[in-house]
Amino acid sequence: MQVEKLEKTVPEVVQKLTKLKSDTLAAELSWCWVSFQNDQNPVGVIEKGQAALEVFKEAREKNSKAVSKKLVESLEKALN
Repeated sequence: MQVEKLEKTVPEVVQKLTKLKSDTLAAELSWCWVSFQNDQNPVGVIEKGQAALEVFKEAREKNSKAVSKKLVESLEKALN
């Protein structure tokens, strides 16, 4: 997990999840990110980040312009 990349990517991911009507996942990822910043335990961020990737991939299958390829790739790189 690359913390520096996540710092830039997580706000974009949360915003996009909200636009895709995945408000619960957006809130959970946001909460996990703040929790990670406090305790340095990445489990929740990784779990919710993977869930966000699944939502993004499903959205891209329906409409390739729904989520930018760059955002998906940035999140994948940051989680690995």
